[in-house]
Amino acid sequence: MQAILLSFFTFISTTLGGVFGIRNKKRLHYVMSFTAGVLLGVCFFDILPEAFKIISENKLSVTPFSIFIVLGFLIFHIIEKSVAIHHAHEEEYADHKHPTVGLVGALGLSFHSFLDGVGIGLGFQVSPHVGLLIAIAVIAHDFSDGLNTVTIMLTHKNQEKKAYKLLLLDAVTPIIGALSTLLFRIPEHLLIMYLGFFIGFLLYIGASDLLPEAHSKHSSWRMLGLTVLGALFIFIVTRFV
Repeated sequence: MQAILLSFFTFISTTLGGVFGIRNKKRLHYVMSFTAGVLLGVCFFDILPEAFKIISENKLSVTPFSIFIVLGFLIFHIIEKSVAIHHAHEEEYADHKHPTVGLVGALGLSFHSFLDGVGIGLGFQVSPHVGLLIAIAVIAHDFSDGLNTVTIMLTHKNQEKKAYKLLLLDAVTPIIGALSTLLFRIPEHLLIMYLGFFIGFLLYIGASDLLPEAHSKHSSWRMLGLTVLGALFIFIVTRFV
């Protein structure tokens, strides 16, 4: 019950992040610059250390983890470019954007939020102390999760109404994830593959999607600073929260 209760705070945090992104959509290039740094920080300061810890504690091979990083990057690249080829005649792909790409990206982020909830639930299965620490960390970075979700939706020309729907999904999935831990546990060897896949997915969104788009028309030193600030924000959250 503690895990489920705390997961409701992730709902609030995610929603606030998403609303912030939508209300500042006219300055979306600044939001994208910051978000790209956030995604980079999540990969290298949050997910990667956690994956190496699991690999070390369970004496697993690092090879599947590495393979799934590459797969995560390539699969989203293939999906995005396949949509581009299929809709090459449409006006919105004159600048290489399509709502389907944004939808796929937002759904991937929602699945990660689901596993955040799973993490809270499993933490409380270990001990209340461990569960509470995990919950605090998840709540702290879920603001950026909501921001990431609406950013990728709006960047790819989805309507604001649809961005709100995906934000709601992203906000609800941690609660569902926490509830699901009453029914199952994710084996470590499968969790490692998922973490690798998600790193590749986030790296593609940040480096190949958000950063090029952010700097395509509005490149400035301020935007470079926001990218660094986004990565620094996640570093602080993961190290001190």
